Amino acid sequence: MLTPSAGKPTAAVFIDKDGTLLEDEPYNVDPERMRFAPGAYEALSALACCPFKLIVISNQSGVALGRFPLESLDAVEARLRDMFASCGATLDGVYWCPHHPDGSVATYAQACDCRKPAPGMLLRASREHAIDLRASWFVGDILDDVEAGNLAGCRTILLDNGHETVWDRSHARMPTACARDLHRAALMILQYHERCNADAAADLQRTA
Repeated sequence: MLTPSAGKPTAAVFIDKDGTLLEDEPYNVDPERMRFAPGAYEALSALACCPFKLIVISNQSGVALGRFPLESLDAVEARLRDMFASCGATLDGVYWCPHHPDGSVATYAQACDCRKPAPGMLLRASREHAIDLRASWFVGDILDDVEAGNLAGCRTILLDNGHETVWDRSHARMPTACARDLHRAALMILQYHERCNADAAADLQRTA
């Protein structure tokens, strides 16, 4: 099992919601219609045994566009917590961006620093949860997720599940790796960190 160093910032796995963690159903805020995407249950079960913070990061422009009120996301978050618990995992945080520059609800119709591909939600999570972004990962199904993670300083995994349609492969939008689903992404993350821990232990033995 991976073990964090006492007193130091911990690592996180940031997870996009729609199309990555959950089946992609645009503007859905009905908890009864929330379903895990393929591989998501297995991914959370695997990550539950390790000391990563698990945090959902999601654009929710439906608020700005008048599709649903901000308060309706409370029930979505509660359902997410139950879904994580069903896998033996803990949802450590949820961050929503309700903004859209072309929105119809004046309060939220604005440009912001939190709407992906901007990294604002990840930076806020880092401050509030004492997260080491350089040791963290962001998994998403489109390149806006990748760019947000890269700008925040995380490693990034793009799910190759057909949801990305605009292949701008500029440097900021290049993922660290690609995976077919969230389960495969979780296994990649765990293997990487186990390898890093083994290398660190070997270095300590050589210097002892």
